[in-house]
Amino acid sequence: MAKVKVTLEVGNDGVAVITIFNPPVNALAIPIIAGLKEKFDEVARRNDVTAIVLTGNGGRFSGGFDINVFEKVHKSGDVKLMPDVSVEFLVNRLEDSKKPVVAAVEGLALGGGLELALGCHARIAAPRTQLGLPELTLGVIPGFGGTQRLPRLVGLHKAVEMMLLSKSIMSEEGKKLGLIDAIVPSQELLKVSRLWALDIAERRKPWLRSLHRTDKLGSLSEAREILKVARQQARKTAPNMPQHQACLDVIEDGIVHGGYSGVLKEAKVFKELVLSDTSKGLVHVFFAQRATSKVPNVTDVGLKPRHVKKVAVIGGGLMGSGIATALLLSNIYVVLKEVNSEYLQKGIKTIEANVKGLVTKGKLTQDKAQRALSLLKGSLDYSDFKDADMVIEAVIENVPLKQKIFGELEKVCPSHCILATNTSTIDLNVVGEKTSSHDRIVGAHFFSPAHVMPLLEIVRTEKTSAQVILDLLTVGKIIKKVPVVVGVDVFRIDRVISNFGLPMGPFQLQDLAGYGVAVAVGKEFATAFPDRTFTSPLVEILIKHGRNGKNNGKGYYIYEKGSKPKPDLSVLPIIEESRRVTNIMPGGKPLSVTDQEILEMILFPVVNEACRILDEGIVVRASDLDIASVLGMSFPSYRGGIVFWADLVGPKHIYDSLKKWSGVYGNFYKPSRFLEERAMKGVPLSAPASSSPSSRSRM
Repeated sequence: MAKVKVTLEVGNDGVAVITIFNPPVNALAIPIIAGLKEKFDEVARRNDVTAIVLTGNGGRFSGGFDINVFEKVHKSGDVKLMPDVSVEFLVNRLEDSKKPVVAAVEGLALGGGLELALGCHARIAAPRTQLGLPELTLGVIPGFGGTQRLPRLVGLHKAVEMMLLSKSIMSEEGKKLGLIDAIVPSQELLKVSRLWALDIAERRKPWLRSLHRTDKLGSLSEAREILKVARQQARKTAPNMPQHQACLDVIEDGIVHGGYSGVLKEAKVFKELVLSDTSKGLVHVFFAQRATSKVPNVTDVGLKPRHVKKVAVIGGGLMGSGIATALLLSNIYVVLKEVNSEYLQKGIKTIEANVKGLVTKGKLTQDKAQRALSLLKGSLDYSDFKDADMVIEAVIENVPLKQKIFGELEKVCPSHCILATNTSTIDLNVVGEKTSSHDRIVGAHFFSPAHVMPLLEIVRTEKTSAQVILDLLTVGKIIKKVPVVVGVDVFRIDRVISNFGLPMGPFQLQDLAGYGVAVAVGKEFATAFPDRTFTSPLVEILIKHGRNGKNNGKGYYIYEKGSKPKPDLSVLPIIEESRRVTNIMPGGKPLSVTDQEILEMILFPVVNEACRILDEGIVVRASDLDIASVLGMSFPSYRGGIVFWADLVGPKHIYDSLKKWSGVYGNFYKPSRFLEERAMKGVPLSAPASSSPSSRSRM
């Protein structure tokens, strides 16, 4: 392991080069910050040093502050673990240095890394260097002076956009904005930076302290208007995240009272935010997402992933076409198979529309779109499967059909070919029952729309080989997925769930997915888990009344082109009919519940299912379920994921609530054994079990 250090070299020209060594991204760990303070103190004392260049080793300046320190602060509650960088180092030692400092920036300068560069007196960058302040994604604000210096260098409007949206820019744009002073080839970066530093020292170039500049801030009234609009936008887009409004408050303080006052307020607010539940949740999600790539007995046994060049996708419907799109966008050759020409052409057109949609949104260039579509081939038989490295079946949820397909695949595909199914409800052992290739059968469950949603749930059986899992994990990374081994008004319910932070409530989601999916999946669940499924006739009654959700514009909501979904009050008598048939209301009377009770009645059963998954060892770790909930069901990331949130709420409260409801409404709410044990013993749901089977893990 490379040594974490800060080095100092003084050349004959009198320029000291201070270099950060902390691979892979030169994170600003506590020892690095201490090393920087020490080296800057040394160069301040040395008479043979005229100017200073600050840079990072290995083609990267710095990826920012070490997030592991956040985790330590969250576990201990001790904010004193955060070092004083903003004032003690960046202002006193760096920006107010009697010798000019030039940042030689390459690869990336993010978060605290960019803030270091902002404190220097000039910034020279290599081409295509990534620059940004993404701290708000971790529930905090920039803490090393970024809220003050960035607006003074690029202007208030652009700075607010970069911080509130955590939007990075490239050095080329940075040069146009005034953030970067010059762009030079990598091989000339240090040479030019040294000369630039000497030119500042000898007054041939201006000696500029970013914190003292005001020329790009505009008038106070203009600044306040920009901040007012930003506040309104943040209330709409991030209503439950305090860091957005806090960031704007700190920026405004610096504009009104001066940069140094802003730096002091920034440091104070940063320490308050780092202890917030929002920061704890987002940092937990950050580490949980990184942990998904580590799977016991798969990634730690010395296996190397095989190269997957060609994937066949069976079924060109919504899921199949989305999966094919995701593969094509990552330069993987795809064969799309359908049962007839009509369905095949429809599938190909959907893929083309998916790709063109990304071009229209500016997320893909025309050249890359054409390249992606050139890798697609349609087929009505298995003739192109003979050299496939992987097959992903994405047909309807029908057991005999899937068994027939897998029986055929075993005969036509090469022996190394991975046989994957996109099923989310059918047992893989049943899917592969009539084959002898159990070691290469695996679940690859994408979430719709598959080319957009970032989660890939990998499901293994006891016989799935470690090599197959590793290969699928690798494909997941290539296609930019996160692999995880793994009576009340309906409109009010949807509002409560949306206000909690999910993109939509359960009824609008049902409209979006289509009622056919709800009926098919409901039947599978009712068969597999009869004691844990609540069976309602509501969807079938809706279909009987000619409703099919967004598919035909009529569901719980009315869908008209160009406008937002509107609650359809004419659906209420249909819901009432379902209530009468179900006969579940206590005493036959409507419930009187608070919004908090609605939230808990919807989400506590989800927590209960999560407990069963943990108890059965279906996931490797609790944080994998958190990531699955964030990326798969769009559980708000700032709440940390379903298990993390449940631990904040308290297992005892969840258990007591479910037990009470199960006595009124039946087994659907019955607490699981795992939840009961944890609640009674006062043990967090996320605490590792002493031993748990891993052979069936979903990753």
